[in-house]
Order: sequence, then C-alpha cells, then structure tokens
Amino acid sequence: MEAETNDAREVVTQIKNQELVKQRRRQIVDAAVQLFIRHGYHKTTTRALAKETGLSIGSLYEYVSSKDDVLYLVCIAIHSEVEEGIQGALARSSHGREALAEIIRAYFSVCNRMSDHVLLMYQVTHFLPVKWQKKVLETEIRITNLIIEAIKELNNKGTFKKLDEDLIDLIGHNISVLGQTWAFRRWYFAKRFTLDQYIEHQTSFIMEFLK
Repeated sequence: MEAETNDAREVVTQIKNQELVKQRRRQIVDAAVQLFIRHGYHKTTTRALAKETGLSIGSLYEYVSSKDDVLYLVCIAIHSEVEEGIQGALARSSHGREALAEIIRAYFSVCNRMSDHVLLMYQVTHFLPVKWQKKVLETEIRITNLIIEAIKELNNKGTFKKLDEDLIDLIGHNISVLGQTWAFRRWYFAKRFTLDQYIEHQTSFIMEFLK
C-alpha cells in the first residue's frame, strides 16, 4: 500500500508509522460511512464510531481529533481511489480513444465501488469546517483536471476533432458528473443496466460528441 496522501496528512495524528495510520484511518472511514448513513452524521457519537471500528476511544483519538476529521477523510479516501484509478488507466493505455475509454471505466468503477462514500460526501460535506470544505473542493477539481488534461493531450495528438479549452473543460466535468450520477441514481439505473452496460453507453455518448 502507498503512504497517505498529502491531503490526509493534514489531519493530525500521534502515530508515526504512516502505513499503520493509513490502514487504521481506512478502517475508521469505512465504519463511519455506514454509521453516518444509518444514524445520521450528528447522531453518530465518537463512542459508537470507536465500537464499530473495534478501537477504544483512546485509540480512535490517536488517528483523528473529531468527527469532522473523519468526514474529511471520507472525502479524501474517495479522491485518492479515483486519482489512483485514473493514473492506472493512463498507464495501461496511451493510444487515442482507448486511453479516454480506460479513464472513464476506471473512474466510473471507483464511483460504483465507493457509492456509499460518494453519497455521504455530497450529503454532509457542508457540515465540515470551512478549511476542510475548501480542501475537498480543491481536491475534487484536481481529480477532474486529470480527466481534462488527458483529453487535452489526446486533442493535441489529433485524436478528436479540434476542441477549444472551454469545451474540453466542460467535457471533463461532464464525465466527472456522469460517474457520480451512477452512485446517486444506482437505485434506478441498476434496474435497467449493469455497471458495464452503463459505462459502455455513457462512453459511446461521450465519444459520439467528440467525433
């Protein structure tokens, strides 16, 4: 496993072993998501979170200082997996439309795998302190920019019809939103499409626009 992201390191910890910090925080994040969804953010106590995680309250506070820290880490966990997925997709394929299709698949797959996390992030991020809200938004834009930069590179290679920067920016944000839409509306779309079918249809829709 990789070390924690720089964003996650802004949350104070008393533990020096960064690998252990990453493991324990992921454990805390996954438990928190289920509790926040089940009981609500405000009604979930740190005692309940510690119990769900299997840690003592004292141990919990060695990795986070508050529920706000936990919620921020939920957001960062999503962004970290998305970033890893997109970079992996770029490494697997650098050939024209295949590269963009790989990016879309990787991104949508993370949105599916972490759909509870994505839903929670958008439901309760406004409860975070302003400094954490700002960091979450900055990270969200950074992830979308990975998609945008990939499209720009392909555009410069002549893979697509010539697109101006504003249109590339719009396409990148559209891809970002379409991936999250699967998380928001999976209850509806899953009755009609498998995840693979959803990815294929949305990819075809995007590619058709880029002809």
